[in-house]
Amino acid sequence: MKKHSKLKRLIIGLIILFVVMQFFRIDKTNPQSDPANDFIASTNPPTEIAVQIKESCYDCHSNNTRYPWYTNVAPVSWYVKNHIDEGREHLNFSEWGNFDNRRKEHKLEECIELVSKDIMPMSDYVMMHSKSELSPEKKQALLDWLKSVNVVEETK
Repeated sequence: MKKHSKLKRLIIGLIILFVVMQFFRIDKTNPQSDPANDFIASTNPPTEIAVQIKESCYDCHSNNTRYPWYTNVAPVSWYVKNHIDEGREHLNFSEWGNFDNRRKEHKLEECIELVSKDIMPMSDYVMMHSKSELSPEKKQALLDWLKSVNVVEETK
């Protein structure tokens, strides 16, 4: 009888904790940025590459995050927001035009490495966003294009 009572109290406690967590909402406000500084605006990729970059990268690596329904539920929302904050910290495509050429080249090298090694886009993101998945053909096209970007000749 005591085990049943302890289990019941534990379940009630977890439910209360879950309800209380819902009062701690994440900030879903996207920072303002100049569209002219955007990576796609600066580098002018082919349409299919631009679409793939937006679908695979921009939710975490730009100021244009689209927050899905599950970001209304804590603690999942906290996990997602942490990924977005970290993603923007490492590379924010909305701020591309503010980078000097050396930083741009370094970020392109990192993109090539992370995509080549299937580290990006992250598997948990791909699981929830099927359009972000890079088929071998899409991955190769993206890598070829990233390798061809000349930061000195970007359009402003």
